[in-house]
Amino acid sequence: MNGDSSTTPPAPRTGSLGAAAYRRMSACEIADGVATGRLTAHEVTRAAFARIAEVDESIRAFTEVWPARAAAHAADVDRAVRAGDRLPLAGVPLAVKATQRLSSRQVARLVAAGCVPVGSTATPGTGTGWQTWGATDRGPTRNPHNPDRSPGGSSAGSAAAVAAGMVPLATGSDGAGSIRIPAAWCAVLGLKTTGGLLPVPGRSGDRARRSVPGPLARTAADAAACLSALTGTPVLSPLSPPAGPVRTAWSATLGFADTQQPVARTARTFLDALVRADVLAPRAVSVRLPDPADCWRALRTDPDGATGHGPTARAVAALTAELDRVFAEVDLIATPTTPNPPHGHDGPGETMSVALTWAFNITGHPAISLPAGWTAAGEPVGLQLVAPHGREADLLAVAAAAEASAAKPAETAGAR
Repeated sequence: MNGDSSTTPPAPRTGSLGAAAYRRMSACEIADGVATGRLTAHEVTRAAFARIAEVDESIRAFTEVWPARAAAHAADVDRAVRAGDRLPLAGVPLAVKATQRLSSRQVARLVAAGCVPVGSTATPGTGTGWQTWGATDRGPTRNPHNPDRSPGGSSAGSAAAVAAGMVPLATGSDGAGSIRIPAAWCAVLGLKTTGGLLPVPGRSGDRARRSVPGPLARTAADAAACLSALTGTPVLSPLSPPAGPVRTAWSATLGFADTQQPVARTARTFLDALVRADVLAPRAVSVRLPDPADCWRALRTDPDGATGHGPTARAVAALTAELDRVFAEVDLIATPTTPNPPHGHDGPGETMSVALTWAFNITGHPAISLPAGWTAAGEPVGLQLVAPHGREADLLAVAAAAEASAAKPAETAGAR
């Protein structure tokens, strides 16, 4: 694994945070501990590298680690805290998707909020067109819950690093499901933001609204803190559940996807548990979208095809109109995140893992993947929730309520 020239950060104070305790901590717990002096960014960073050393040789989430750079950032955070600065993500180890630079606006804002970047995470190499895996010079990135399965992609290493407790927070980007798919398959939370909410360097207009950055995390509060740092505005702080059950329409297929029954059943079971917990209120609203496959491919070839009056523009308009109709009656749309469980390292073949996600990249709607439980075969499944534009707070509020309710999926052995 490549990285900077240093070996490890300096030795921490006596009684410092151990790797086992560290892997159980959320980003918000770490930030609170550093801000109040119970922890230092230095010792948290050292614990993060201890956890990475313990498990990443097998998982291969990181393509590079940056111990010297991380030590310098941690020292800056500790000095700032001692000087009385308030950093909302003080000392939080951050994994950075390899396609994103440290100088990018997304990463720079998280560093300014106190995050400590520890390394870059795996993205796909060459292969199938649907990029639901990760590649490193040591081999493919493995799913922390089953090394024979893919973690999804393209934010593969970011999701795997969060799931394995190497970091509590990681950056991702989503152009067709690249945050939500690995979140589902690694049993973590992944948020695709509203198109255009977070600027993407080198992209503008409709193209910037289709491929967007977002966080991967283990808790809704961590994702909300990350989003707040990225946007510069508080997102439900403190994060609280919705005021009442949220009107939700369910579709296992969106009218066109070939969703496998074990996946649909697991996602629906979790949805029903949220209904029983008074988090969601089901509504019998049909959700039958035009299949977005041809439209998405056309936009990838011609990013400006959504403008004007051509066939691609008409397809975008039809898709948007159907979603407008549904959101006139409900607040959320719920689907499985993917129509299939994690595939092997030989790739998805003809399976369209993106079938339930990429429509919302075309229309720019925000969407979140929540861990929904496991099939009878032990395969992780995500529940995707989609909201009207600009309603990330609603998605995170439901996620918080899901974590707090009896509907929370049972824990598994997961990554050790």
